[in-house]
Amino acid sequence: MPDFRQALRAGRRLLFDGGLGTMLQARGLPAGVSPEQFCLDRPDVLRGIHADYVRAGADILTTNTFGGSRFKLGDGFDVVDFNRRMAAIAREAADASGRQAFVAGSIGPTGHFVKPLGEVEPAALVAAFREQVRGLVAGGADLLMIETQFDLAEARAAVVAARAECSLPIAVSMTFENGVSLTGSTPEVFVATMLNLGVDLLGTNCSAGPDQMHDVVASLLASASVPVLVEPNAGLPELIDGKTVFRLPPAPFAEKTAAFAAMGARVLGGCCGTTPDHIAALRQAVADIPATLPVDSGVGIVLTTRSHLVRVGGDAPVRIIGERINPTGKKQLIAELQAGDFSLALRFSDEQVEAGAPILDVNVGAPMVDEEVLLPDLVQRLITRHGVPLSIDSSNAAAIERALPYCPGSTLVNSISGEPGRMERLGPLCRDHGAPFILLPLKGRKLPVAATERIAIIEELLVQAEGLGIPRRLVMVDVLALAVSSKAEAARQCLETIRWCTANGFATTIGLSNISFGLPARELLNGTFLAMAAGAGLSSCIAHPGNGRIRETVACADVLLARDANAERFIDAYAAWTPATQGGPVASGPGLASQPPATTLEEAVVKGDRDGVTAIVESELAAGADPFDLVQTKLIPAINEVGVKYERREYFLPQLIRSAETMQTAFRRLQPLLEEMRGAEVRPVIIMATVEGDIHDIGKNIVSLMLGNHGFEVVDLGKDVKAETIVDAAETHGARIIGLSALMTTTMVRMEDTVKLVRARGLDVKVIVGGAVVTKAFADAIGADGYSADAVEAVRLAKSLLAG
Repeated sequence: MPDFRQALRAGRRLLFDGGLGTMLQARGLPAGVSPEQFCLDRPDVLRGIHADYVRAGADILTTNTFGGSRFKLGDGFDVVDFNRRMAAIAREAADASGRQAFVAGSIGPTGHFVKPLGEVEPAALVAAFREQVRGLVAGGADLLMIETQFDLAEARAAVVAARAECSLPIAVSMTFENGVSLTGSTPEVFVATMLNLGVDLLGTNCSAGPDQMHDVVASLLASASVPVLVEPNAGLPELIDGKTVFRLPPAPFAEKTAAFAAMGARVLGGCCGTTPDHIAALRQAVADIPATLPVDSGVGIVLTTRSHLVRVGGDAPVRIIGERINPTGKKQLIAELQAGDFSLALRFSDEQVEAGAPILDVNVGAPMVDEEVLLPDLVQRLITRHGVPLSIDSSNAAAIERALPYCPGSTLVNSISGEPGRMERLGPLCRDHGAPFILLPLKGRKLPVAATERIAIIEELLVQAEGLGIPRRLVMVDVLALAVSSKAEAARQCLETIRWCTANGFATTIGLSNISFGLPARELLNGTFLAMAAGAGLSSCIAHPGNGRIRETVACADVLLARDANAERFIDAYAAWTPATQGGPVASGPGLASQPPATTLEEAVVKGDRDGVTAIVESELAAGADPFDLVQTKLIPAINEVGVKYERREYFLPQLIRSAETMQTAFRRLQPLLEEMRGAEVRPVIIMATVEGDIHDIGKNIVSLMLGNHGFEVVDLGKDVKAETIVDAAETHGARIIGLSALMTTTMVRMEDTVKLVRARGLDVKVIVGGAVVTKAFADAIGADGYSADAVEAVRLAKSLLAG
């Protein structure tokens, strides 16, 4: 079997094949039949398409398994067998070509969000992907292509599944629109997360033609230390004579896509609408463009969430890891955790993020607390509440193991020591989840005082980690602060350890308050030692971010160590500083701080405070507020403000969903009162459905949620719904509007069936359409009454159609 990793290391220019759906349509795929079933019935057609792509110059053939997970295949499919058969067909075509050609096992998105953003358990998502991977490996795939991903958490779950099943090379490709993914990840966040996961190839595909991809590709190339893949569409889809057409011909497609090779992209190909002619033209266009190898210049670690990236080490600022969510010495927090109550823990999180903490340490370890239940529960709440990365802190390895899958990006694990079995259990978990971890130089019962002792343990643990395949880029060292009150040389030995770690490229951290234990004026001592440690190269400290002296020390150190360009952050925070203001509020890092906790109904909706909104509603009602006024003057204006933020790209999909669910929570409390006062409200009915043959419903579900918050009675028919069923439901429910969704170019044409049937029956029902592949031109071509690009626009469109 050919070695794909070797081909990448050799610096070859590699080409993927082109589109499959449009090729299948051109070669007889009937309307309403899934590509999966068609290729099972007609393997000769699929084999012929693969062969044509190899002859055109493609080095990599993509299997017909984009929709090959249990979430997408119908009940009549054996997931493992289907993926095996599809991979085997591609393998046959590659082997028969007479030249080296690789087979990439395609893994597409499931169409579901993972918890806590959605309802699917991470374990269920990983299990589904493992089935698919098992079949692809059995069928002879040379690599796995996790493609067209729109959510960081799902992409990570697919990589975790792949690692659990095989050692094949992994490529991951994400789709971006206006520079971000559907759930708010930038190319930089995507790259950092995938590098932590150790993927072999990363890139972008679909969603746009080559013209629209330039900025995203530039960002990927600027961040990636592995080869970058680019697969544009042949322009945007149009409907001509009832068929989906992509108008960008082979020659201009090749010319525009070859520009990415000149920028540094090593692997190219085509997505929707491209054909063997496009790939042949691309092969010729890149023939004289030399391939370059990426360089890994990364130092320290990188933590990510869906929307944030935090670098620790190197030239990054000294980071304060918020220590407050830790029950040690906090009687009230212990009592609440024992009762399963997170109120104080969440308040601590709000206060620390408001104070500018870029990372939050999370520890629930206390007597009579089941960490394996509470830690993952609290982690999920914090993920939906804040955008900052977490540090999952526990001596219970099982609790860390249960909590880590809920984190959508690269989360810090605190910590791995020389305790017997801990590296063996947690090390591979961190490796497979792309989770950087704190390495604690402890082994046995003796505390290592001398720097030489600590360094010896660090080196020993690094060798152990390397033997488990754990890369050094995931390691941050706790330099182990001991109290100078009992070990006079403890601080000096810490500084020596920091210098060694910095010289060897490792990010460092320290439990700051330990250094001053047992002495007076601890804050003074801690601040002074922090300044000395920063000068020695310390990357971060675990401390209380609300401590003014600590914040001031970090801000000053960053300026003096050239970690704050032109002292911009320092000037923003301290321009009005006087001795009387020391220790006062400090401006936090850009995009990292949250607002104070919500105190009004409007704030609760805008901030998405699902946990707190009911109490605010009760308070308003107790004060005599009219339920109808609360809806009209507070809830609806608030959700409208959320819509504005979404359109300005200040908010992304997770915030939109959270705010919509918060409003739903408030409305459920008010609805019985509204009906009691004025009778049951007659709401205009809108039918929502994903069209026949399409099993994607994320976009439809979000639109339905938003429409329900704006006064519509939504009847959701689900996915893969025939036109006749949709129109029958519209008649039965007296609907004013039908909303149709499609995500695939092969199924979007089914939207016209509903439009025609509505007209044939003479119904006074408006039809609006939307979905990733749908455009305004397509909507006009099929005679739809409107097109919406997202949920916010769908609400506006529905209201205007009713008013008209």
